[in-house]
Amino acid sequence: MRYALTRIVGIVPTLFVIVTLSFVLVRLAPGGPFDQEQTLAPDIKANLDRAYGLDLPLGRQYLRYLAGLSHGDLGPSMRVRDFTVNQLIATGLPVSLILGSLAFALAVGLGIPLGVVAATRKDRLADRLLMAVLALGIAIPAYVVAPLLALVFGIYLRWLPVAGWEPGTARDLVLPVIALALPTLAYVARLTRASVLEVLGLPYVRTARAKGLTPSAVLIRHALPPALAPVLGYLGPAAAAVLTGSLVVETVFGLPGMGRFLVQGALNRDYTLVLGQVLVYAALLVSFNLAVDLLQGLLDPRVRHGRRP
Repeated sequence: MRYALTRIVGIVPTLFVIVTLSFVLVRLAPGGPFDQEQTLAPDIKANLDRAYGLDLPLGRQYLRYLAGLSHGDLGPSMRVRDFTVNQLIATGLPVSLILGSLAFALAVGLGIPLGVVAATRKDRLADRLLMAVLALGIAIPAYVVAPLLALVFGIYLRWLPVAGWEPGTARDLVLPVIALALPTLAYVARLTRASVLEVLGLPYVRTARAKGLTPSAVLIRHALPPALAPVLGYLGPAAAAVLTGSLVVETVFGLPGMGRFLVQGALNRDYTLVLGQVLVYAALLVSFNLAVDLLQGLLDPRVRHGRRP
């Protein structure tokens, strides 16, 4: 419990630092939310700056933002008229969570078995082919894979839609989920293969074989549980990679998720929208890493007592 409370309390200063740095960096970027409005008269622009508090000194703007943040108010969007940042996040977050959860489940659910298969067939043809395919999955980024999938399966073959979102329609998510899951799947599979091979060479595994246990019993009961410990440690960064990778995938496939709003907010210099999105992403990433650390603490007493293996 002490270990868990210490980690949970550490989230607050982490998020505070992220909010502070993001606020400063967004304000330091050239341009402003209303600079692209070429037809605005100077007095109208001054009224808009006054309405959103942009005429105040930077320190007062920061304190004003923190005051609203303490009440859960992320402020109004400066470019999306008649919408608050809370409303936009409430619209886009469910889509991003569905997309990310499916991609993460696919990456872990398929990556671990592929890694085990490759480890049990080390240096055979299946292992070499699988490692070559996984290397391509790591090397090719999502912003290349996503258009290729849309071109082949959406335009040429016409099997799946290439853009759009209709709630409850699974076909709309097939290509985005695959494009988002491929890099993480490749990492998980390669990490599982390396870890399983290392554990299979340990003395206690050789002893289990010498006692007459079947290869499947040795693998499942003795080798696989400790071999999955490094994979478990990677799940936090893997969740982060899936979540941040959704920015590109949502934009390519036209999904109304948080990634699209973040890209639009960055292009339009929508300060409050960008800050709100960054804060939500940071909170999710910190929560994922916390969950993985707590799970590792439950499985390994050395982690709970501050002694890393």
